[in-house]
Amino acid sequence: MIIYALDKVSKYWGASVVLDQVSWEIDEHARAGLVGPNGAGKSTAFKIIAGEYEPDGGFISRRRGLTIGYMEQEPQLDPGLTVVEAVRSGGGAELLQIEGEMRATEAQMAEPEVYQDEKKLARALEQHARLVEAFEQKGGLNFESRVISTLRGLGFAEADFDLSCAALSGGQKKLVGLARLLVTRPDLLLLDEPDNHLDLKGKLFLEQFIADYPGAVVIVSHDRYLLDVVAEEIVEIEDHHLRVWSNCNYSEYAYTKKMALLRQQQMYELQQKEIARLEMSVRRLMGWGAAQNEKFVRRAHSIEKRIEKIPRIDRPILERKTMGLEFNVNGRGSNKVLEVQNVSKRFDGAEVLRHVNLLVWQGERVGLIGPNGAGKSVLFRSILGQEQPSHGAIRLGPSNVVGYYAQEHETLDYNATLMEEVRRLRPMSEREAAGLMGRFLFGFDRAGQKVSSLSGGEKARLQMLKLMMGNYNFLLLDEPTNNLDIASAEVLEDALDEYRGTLLVISHDRYFLDRIVNRIVELEDGTLKEYLGNYTYYKEQKAKQAPDLDRGQAARAQAPARNGGRPQGRAPDKPEQTDRRKGAKGTPARAGRGSR
Repeated sequence: MIIYALDKVSKYWGASVVLDQVSWEIDEHARAGLVGPNGAGKSTAFKIIAGEYEPDGGFISRRRGLTIGYMEQEPQLDPGLTVVEAVRSGGGAELLQIEGEMRATEAQMAEPEVYQDEKKLARALEQHARLVEAFEQKGGLNFESRVISTLRGLGFAEADFDLSCAALSGGQKKLVGLARLLVTRPDLLLLDEPDNHLDLKGKLFLEQFIADYPGAVVIVSHDRYLLDVVAEEIVEIEDHHLRVWSNCNYSEYAYTKKMALLRQQQMYELQQKEIARLEMSVRRLMGWGAAQNEKFVRRAHSIEKRIEKIPRIDRPILERKTMGLEFNVNGRGSNKVLEVQNVSKRFDGAEVLRHVNLLVWQGERVGLIGPNGAGKSVLFRSILGQEQPSHGAIRLGPSNVVGYYAQEHETLDYNATLMEEVRRLRPMSEREAAGLMGRFLFGFDRAGQKVSSLSGGEKARLQMLKLMMGNYNFLLLDEPTNNLDIASAEVLEDALDEYRGTLLVISHDRYFLDRIVNRIVELEDGTLKEYLGNYTYYKEQKAKQAPDLDRGQAARAQAPARNGGRPQGRAPDKPEQTDRRKGAKGTPARAGRGSR
């Protein structure tokens, strides 16, 4: 059953078109992934569906009584509430109102003038039954337990429940906003990048929640692994238009779209050849007819009419403009790149790192994973010399030149202009700096714009530009794909594929980890444990270590169920004999339909 439909809906900002006559039907059990480049109009589409924006053209239809829950990228929380109070506020107020009406009706039924009057009693009983049904439908019977389990699933400890919302970080506020929405259980759930600040455990919780959700879910996400697991259709917004790719996850959509574009290119070229042939015939007939026979002229006019009636095939855009990223290496660097020996780190008596040991050889690609707050960024800062370990030693190879990508973009000067930040890399003319900016999708008209005014994705691209210019042979990347759209993340992956240096990366992007790293190092409870493979291999090993794990959850954690899912990883044939110094990359085996 269709619960919501857009019919030729358009939206403008001033004279600029955002959505141009888009049509889309949402089923009551939809699991849709909404994709498109940054700025394509995904959030605008969400706001139209949620009723925050009015369309400038077209029609909207929705099922009577439909409830819609919308989580924005930056949720607004009451700073005066605690974490648990903020989550309760999502559905608690309505449930309290229904419960109050139930109690009032029960009190009414206890009055003699009601229970002694058959008609009045029947009306009161009918009203009470309706209220009980509404209370149950809204989840009132297990609302409190749902609040607690949702917060725990998203990574909050019970000690965090009484924290003030005013004291939360940006990432924590987003998680509270997500929890507040999840407990309300609306008929249609709109999630705008809900996974941005989730660790791997939180992402697994979100995947399971969406899989079990009784209503419809539409999710905007740049996490291709998440879209592979949860999406049953992909809705793409591109060039102001919307297209639905039914019965496919992200990897299937990417493959199907690529094949469709190649077919369109073939059809376009064949049509252009046919039009050129007909136009040549017209020119010949007109030349002959002008000198000899009017019949040739009539035939020429007839062919011209045929040409005019041909429905034109648009020339497809096979390669869209993306950032021009490539990493250069200035020298091979030391054979032993990084050695962390028995390192511990304490903050206010709490031990964040406990006797950590890590050895990284030249050419390796190592993925550092672990729950939020486990100490991954602390370890990075210690490697960079920004933190001093409480115990142990960290040694970098003497020939290493270290490049650092900061999750919060601390490497950027927010008070500088774009032009100033680029020219600070090395002496260069404004023209050369403008060329570099253009390569990373910054027009010259933005040269005087402050770095502080850039979006998250733009700051990420600017950091990538700085890394490219540094010629580093050892890269420390802290969540590099967090603010990148899918196209930019794929450009980064391609650049790292060609990179000949050494890589240590913190990431919760499982698709990225599957493609890029050949060793996973998990930081949990202050200690490190390594797995000689990519993310999929890590998940397989974790599942083997937990035989009592629910079978369905284990299967979901290891890989998407459908054929043609994201690239699958495998372990090295003989992990104990792997020569890490060679940096041999354990390339994921590609699923046929999901390969790029």
